[in-house]
Amino acid sequence: MTSPTASAPAAPPVAWPAVLTTERLVLRPVERADVPAVTRLWTDPEVRRHLGGPVAASVVRIRQRRCVGARGVFVAARADDGAVVGLVTVGWDAARGEREVSYQFLPEHWGRGYAREAVAVAVDWALGTSPTVIAVTQEANARSRRLLEAVGLAHVESFVEWDAHQVLYRTPG
Repeated sequence: MTSPTASAPAAPPVAWPAVLTTERLVLRPVERADVPAVTRLWTDPEVRRHLGGPVAASVVRIRQRRCVGARGVFVAARADDGAVVGLVTVGWDAARGEREVSYQFLPEHWGRGYAREAVAVAVDWALGTSPTVIAVTQEANARSRRLLEAVGLAHVESFVEWDAHQVLYRTPG
């Protein structure tokens, strides 16, 4: 018997950067001291409103052990004081054979352009590892959709998954 993902495209090899930077942010691997802020991202009802709700405690405990230093998982921290404002992940969508960018930001940092900055630098970097980059968000998440369009991704597909209307965005290419 073969695995259902046996024929899925493998992720191309990537030399992961230690750090990505913007004018105001540093995107770096998760450190042990970041785990409380990252845990808030997984458990805050407002952050998780369009992400299926807060993550179950048992899953949070597993993620807490695995997130420190995880490849492609970047804490977005302010350059001036190191405060964690969010999390950006650059992964591989094996079903589509494309790099995927995802992100979550703490509510007290919304509306300041941090997410746009962080996602833009992550998309730019990811395009150096793959010809296209995708992102998926809920159709109802207007802020996220505007952000994706602002960093150059275009809506290419709509579908229902996890009992919610989703939209797929992709870089031109």
